Amino acid sequence: QVQLVESGGGLVQAGGSLRVSCAASRSIFSMDWYRQAPGKQRELVAAMDSGGNTNYADSVKGRFTISRDIAKNTVYLQMNSLKFEDTAVYYCSAKTGALSVAYWGQGTQVTVSS
Repeated sequence: QVQLVESGGGLVQAGGSLRVSCAASRSIFSMDWYRQAPGKQRELVAAMDSGGNTNYADSVKGRFTISRDIAKNTVYLQMNSLKFEDTAVYYCSAKTGALSVAYWGQGTQVTVSS
C-alpha cells in the first residue's frame, strides 16, 4: 500500500498561481492529478507516467505543469493563470506498478476568486 498526502491548496485570485504537492509514503510508478468541482464528475487534469511523460487536459494545457521529485516521492502540480473554473478539490492518484490498483489522496481544496 501507499499513503498519499496532498498539500498546498488555498484561495487565490484569478490570474494567480498555486502549487499543490502530493507526497507518497513509498516510491511510485505513475501519478495523476484529478479534480472535482461541486456538482461535477471527477476529471483528469494531468498525468505523468513512469518515464516522466506527461499529458494534460485541454482545459489546463499551457497553464498547468506536473513535475516530480523522485528522491522525495513527491509530485507537484504548478498552476498558473488560474481561472474561476479551476476551483475544485484536487486529488492525486498513484500506482506502485503498471498493474497495481490506484491509490488516492484525501484531496486539497483550490478556490479561485473571480
